[in-house]
Amino acid sequence: MIRVLLADDQALLRAGLRMILENAEDMAVVGEAGDGAEATALAAATAPDVVLMDIRMPGVDGLEATRRIRASRPDGPRILILTTFDLDEYVYTALRAGASGFLLKDTLAADLLSAIRVVARGEAIVAPPVTRRLIERHIGTSGDPLPRTEAELRVLTEREREVLELIARGLSNAEIAGRLFLTEGTVKGHVSRILTKLGLRDRVQAVIFSYECGLVRPGA
Repeated sequence: MIRVLLADDQALLRAGLRMILENAEDMAVVGEAGDGAEATALAAATAPDVVLMDIRMPGVDGLEATRRIRASRPDGPRILILTTFDLDEYVYTALRAGASGFLLKDTLAADLLSAIRVVARGEAIVAPPVTRRLIERHIGTSGDPLPRTEAELRVLTEREREVLELIARGLSNAEIAGRLFLTEGTVKGHVSRILTKLGLRDRVQAVIFSYECGLVRPGA
């Protein structure tokens, strides 16, 4: 069973999410929170696999709650951000803080369940084209210097750099295997080593890292 914690200040939305999740045979809702502080406490108490986290909540918001949960349990739950706008600037910050992806609040029920399963496995990016567009928009317009440098890529082999670039472009393991004439198992091994060497948690953070160090550039 995938254990899910719901965090949103709108009780009606939480009720709707609970109804969808409880109709899935492989999911269980382990708690509901109305703000970030409550979400942080419940995440520690219930040990969920996935937290569906709204960003804009009163008091402690979802961004700070994401930071707290990630800081207290680096190997803890995957966090899926719930947002109304796919280019919400706070979503980018939440992804950098350790969230594994984001969903729009009008996402279809089937897509919601699929996304939770994907994130629980840690195997792929949620909505890769939207995620990439969000990252490109932020990096392309912020005017701030990139927080990463190309020198950080030196720990990777040439093949690992190739794989990382294709991850950043949204390719799945199977697609990368086809592009580089490798087996899918070999690609999975490369991905695991890339994440370990760079100290990254999942593919979302790998995409962000790739843009921030200049391996992939906006619009490329």
